[in-house]
Amino acid sequence: MTDWTEKYRPSSLSELRGNNKARDALKEWAQTWDDHKDAAILHGSPGVGKTSAAHALANDMEWPTIELNASDQRTSSVVEKVAGEAAKSGTLTGGGDGRRLVIMDEADNLHGNVDRGGSKAITEVVKEAGQPMVLIANEFYDMSNTLRNACEEIEFRDVQARSIVPALRHICKQEGIEYEKDALRAIADKNDGDLRSAVNDLQAIAETEERLTAEDVEVTGDRDRSSGIFDFLDALFKEEDARSAIRESYDVDETPDDMLNWVEDNVPKDYEGAELATAYDFLSNADKWLGRVQASQDYSYWRYAGDNIAGGVAAARQGDKGGWTRYGPPSYWRKLGSSRGNRNKRDYVARKIAETDGVSMSTARREILPFLAAMTHHCKNRELTIAMTAKYDLDAEHVSFVTGSGEDTNKVQNIVESAEELREEAAVEHSGGAFEGSHGSQSDAADSSAASDGTNSESAGETDDSEGEASGDSGDADDNQAGLTDF
Repeated sequence: MTDWTEKYRPSSLSELRGNNKARDALKEWAQTWDDHKDAAILHGSPGVGKTSAAHALANDMEWPTIELNASDQRTSSVVEKVAGEAAKSGTLTGGGDGRRLVIMDEADNLHGNVDRGGSKAITEVVKEAGQPMVLIANEFYDMSNTLRNACEEIEFRDVQARSIVPALRHICKQEGIEYEKDALRAIADKNDGDLRSAVNDLQAIAETEERLTAEDVEVTGDRDRSSGIFDFLDALFKEEDARSAIRESYDVDETPDDMLNWVEDNVPKDYEGAELATAYDFLSNADKWLGRVQASQDYSYWRYAGDNIAGGVAAARQGDKGGWTRYGPPSYWRKLGSSRGNRNKRDYVARKIAETDGVSMSTARREILPFLAAMTHHCKNRELTIAMTAKYDLDAEHVSFVTGSGEDTNKVQNIVESAEELREEAAVEHSGGAFEGSHGSQSDAADSSAASDGTNSESAGETDDSEGEASGDSGDADDNQAGLTDF
């Protein structure tokens, strides 16, 4: 799936949202480069458009780009060889005037002896560059005085919400997304000047919602927390070993309970097979430790839960993971939301589960309902969704809540109708439960056989029960039927 921040990156400076002053300064720097031949430092908060502006400038000037990352070129010899050669004059890869734009990202990520002369080498390259060179930095004053003085400074400020909203509106139009105006404004306000994060939030919410509402945005949490958890998930699933993942988890502003929900919902997007099963084993252990916290109010157990969530899941990874993954807030957690209406729906379904399965409301809410939501997400497993609806006698409103599908869609309406038929058939056949009736064909065969043998209704019922169990066993081999008898 394409990352929208890349898909909708501006191709021209004229498309850049906000920072008009910085945009004009960058344009003037490029147009007069032959006169001054200085490098430029674009600095400002993450996500405000610095790198996008550099690439948009290159398109406007018809300059090919050479991209480097200062944090990846940390020794003086590497910097001099790679960056120095890139910044030399030449026409082999240049535009009509032989120019090419050298873009060095994370130029502030160089720290003294750790980089073994890298900062000094970059300064020398900047002074001697025969090509336009742009350095990208988040923290201008983390760079050496010598390097700062050798470049033209261009500051990018946080993008105001009124500039973010039109960008989000444009993406919604291009992607065919329905939205409330207040939803886009809420995304812009929550991201506090970070356009890139706003686009990421829009994409994450649009994945699971058919229409964007302000409430959808509200329950995703604050940007500071979401940004941290997204970075953590990427590192956990793709990069860090167990020890490093545990250290990374210390910097995430989430309780172990919430972190478990995030990891549990997103791990299937990167893991599969044996590694996914192992990851879930560790998450199950974490849930047990969280249960001890709940029972004893001893929060020292949080540590053991966190170790299983971070270290265990990282250790379960097999092989390299690459590419971009669209992570999103836990679907069940988001659906609970903060509105009274959603809480009422949750409690209604939990009560049905509790009454039918003989469990507590708490167990129904915390342990059973989240798994029902995951297994019947968007009604993709239709037979399973019908069976769930029949067993707990749910109407369209509550099927919609559990599955995340629209209440008025044909899909949900057909699910409810099929579930009602299933319940009626089960009542007529005295099958002992709607789920056994859902296996249908073998029970019917048992009834016919009993009738032909002249047996009474009691023996027919016994035959039906045994055949229903056999049907349940054979159903385990069918992915679409898996888990029906577990409800």
